[in-house]
This record gives sequence, structure tokens and C-alpha cells, in this order.
Amino acid sequence: MAKNLMAWSDCRILSAQAWAKRENIPGGMNFKNTTHLDSKRLETMFLRAVDGWQHDGLDVSVRFSRGAEFSGTCYYESDRIFVNLGRNNRYPYQLLTNVARPRANRTHWWRELFALELADGYQLGLFVFLHEFYHRLVKRARRNVRQKEARCDRFAARVLVDQYGAIMRDSAGKHVRRDSWDFQDLDGFVAAAGRSTKAWSPDDHPREWPCRTKPGAVGEQLMLFSDV
Repeated sequence: MAKNLMAWSDCRILSAQAWAKRENIPGGMNFKNTTHLDSKRLETMFLRAVDGWQHDGLDVSVRFSRGAEFSGTCYYESDRIFVNLGRNNRYPYQLLTNVARPRANRTHWWRELFALELADGYQLGLFVFLHEFYHRLVKRARRNVRQKEARCDRFAARVLVDQYGAIMRDSAGKHVRRDSWDFQDLDGFVAAAGRSTKAWSPDDHPREWPCRTKPGAVGEQLMLFSDV
């Protein structure tokens, strides 16, 4: 079943008090996975995909959703990304994206939904993570964080196509030209977010960070699409 990304991404800012007791684990990305996917493989995919971008101290949690096929959340102030994956998803997964160029006439505008074929849960998890990671880069670059879903989709799709051979199709099921969806300088747009000075290597495996306060608890802002 195809799924549109507009429904799940919920990138928002928490108050500083919400995470006042947050552990400060310096250096690297703090990774935790509670799904059936292999943690080291998934962690390596995430690290490789954001190589060159600053991600020290970023907390990433991959977990099962309560029912949704997938969802993702980025918390700016606490520097956390949650990736939620459905237990019973079927693969290959046809993910509807917002990467196509928008079209308009004299009265309204629209966008065709291109489908990205993802081979397995690892690729779906990677896409969700990268979508949220670009939201993080937009915020760190001090750009306006509103209406950036299409850019986030393109950032994620670029990695899946280039590194994993994922196929992008139009609404008729036909392969689409690269320049029909990859036409923006995504890196330049968030250049002010800062680059990492340490190159990633296959031996880099950051420590897992322990479970702490659950989103939605007292003192926090409840996620709009909570899958806790």
C-alpha cells in the first residue's frame, strides 16, 4: 500500500523545561533500536547517509509504531529524532512522495505524487530518518522551517536512489527522469547548518542511549502523531 509522507512528519520545538533532565552524551550519534531490524546494520546506514553533516549528540530512536505503517518526529531543542515503523508492513513498499515539481494554472496548483520503491524495512527506516534529519538541518541553518516537506523528501530520496538503487515512478507507474524531482541545491540551502570535520568509517558505531522519559508525559508537548 502506498503512503503519503505529508501525513506523518511532525517536526516541532519543545520547551527547554521539557527535557531539562536529558542526559548529555558527547560525541557521535546516540542510537537506539527496539525493532526486529539489525541494529548495527541500521545504524551504519544512518551514519553513512549523513556523513559530512554535523550529528554529534543527536539522539535517534527506531521503534515499532502502534499501528501506523510509519511515522517520524524531530524535536529541535532536545535534538532527537524518532523513527516509527509498522510491524506488518509488506515489502517492497511503494512510498508516495512530494518530490515532483509543482504545477499550477490560473486558479490553483497541484503536485503529482511520485512513488519510491523501498526494498525493505531498513530502507523505509532510512528514508524516515533522513526526512527528519533534513528538518533538523533546516532549523540549524536558521531557515524558515515551514513548508519544507518536499525538500525533506528529495533529500531522503536522493540517498535511496544513489546508494541503494531505489526506483522512482510517476502516478502511472513509469520511471521518471532524475531532473523531474532532483532539481534543487539541497546541500547549499542548509550549508549554514555546519559540516562535520570527522569522516565516517565502518568502524564508527556510537553507543546506544538508554530509554528516558516517554514523549507525551507530564511537562512535554504531546506529539501530534504520537506512536509511543
